Amino acid sequence: MKKNVIKLVFVGHVDHGKSTLIGRTLYETNSLPKEKYDEVKQISAELGKDAELAYLTDYLQEERERNITIDTTQIHFKTRKNNYVIIDAPGHVQFIKNMLSGASQAEAAVLLVDAQEGIKEQTRRHAYLIHLLGIENLIVVVNKMDLVGYDPDRFYEIKTDMIDFMHRLSLKPIHVIPTSARSGENITKTSSKMSWYGGPVFTDSLDHIKQNKQNPNAPFRFPVQDVFFKDDRNIVLGRVEVGSVERNQQLLVLPDGYNTSVREVVRYGEKRKSAQAGESIGIVLENHNDIKRGMVLTQQDQIPIVSDEVDGTIFWMDEDPLHRGDDLTLQCSTQVASCHLRAIEQRIDSSTLHILEENGKIIGPNEVGKVIFKLAKPIVFEPFSQVPELGRLVLRRGDSVYGAGIVNSVQQTASEKR
Repeated sequence: MKKNVIKLVFVGHVDHGKSTLIGRTLYETNSLPKEKYDEVKQISAELGKDAELAYLTDYLQEERERNITIDTTQIHFKTRKNNYVIIDAPGHVQFIKNMLSGASQAEAAVLLVDAQEGIKEQTRRHAYLIHLLGIENLIVVVNKMDLVGYDPDRFYEIKTDMIDFMHRLSLKPIHVIPTSARSGENITKTSSKMSWYGGPVFTDSLDHIKQNKQNPNAPFRFPVQDVFFKDDRNIVLGRVEVGSVERNQQLLVLPDGYNTSVREVVRYGEKRKSAQAGESIGIVLENHNDIKRGMVLTQQDQIPIVSDEVDGTIFWMDEDPLHRGDDLTLQCSTQVASCHLRAIEQRIDSSTLHILEENGKIIGPNEVGKVIFKLAKPIVFEPFSQVPELGRLVLRRGDSVYGAGIVNSVQQTASEKR
């Protein structure tokens, strides 16, 4: 029986133990080659430490010296039930940009809290970003319980506060688990030091994650990534984000709005009858009319909105505030357009959820804004709640990413209405 593959993102405040938890999980699930563990022991000895399981994920020498994870890495492990891809996302405030990039690929999140330090501003901010990215599967790990003498009162205090905050975000964790990743308590085996805890250990809690299943009736959506010419054919490359496609299917090319049909479906050089959501494929069209990157192929009877105006919720990451009236570059899937920040309807503190200002003038670093963008040209949008793949926004100044968010609603451009 083929195992499911589930993508996890690990998030939390700096030094709350993400890399150690990942290392311990890899070690205790036998997902680690012996030579890698031997390398970790050698590195730890050179640094004058006991075997640091965190080094299994912190590959960069700079990370080993600073004890801060500064990049997003992907690591694989397996249990009897599932295969997992771990996205180890940085926790330090300076590295939120990397964390957001990592989390956007995940189906589930593991949020760590240090039992001694408790819930920090960054912990709440990461919970908000999990909510913003639409990740519904969430496991909270209260780590470093050894530092508080495995005190149940401390665990339940943190658990209550965390659940109260998440309730305000409409988040409900699958489990809240007390652990000591360094000592291996409640990771793969029940801890005798926390006999007062009656829930699952960490790896067992992962088996309760529910994968997002594609709606078989979802409308076909295919953002064009590239086009190349081969054997007298223009092959349109991309990923089927939603729905399915088959030979001879009638399609619409947006935003131009012309009709075409599928002559061939190609995957890894082989012709296919059809392709499903999640597959990267090539499509040969009967009528391509200079199709290019940034266009979107859709089915003709369920058409997304094409608009030059979008209402969204964004998280701003630059130290320089975003001002009402600023010009940016907006990206949605493979689509790119210049845009103008027309309105800031609300400015929100991402760690407290307090509304700081209505009809605001700026959005500061690490703040959230409910905004309206006016674009230089119409592109394809769909509300994140309906089609996440065409409801994610990335905001750039020059070549650098400074903001990200989601589409709340779209107003169809008058000239584009059919």
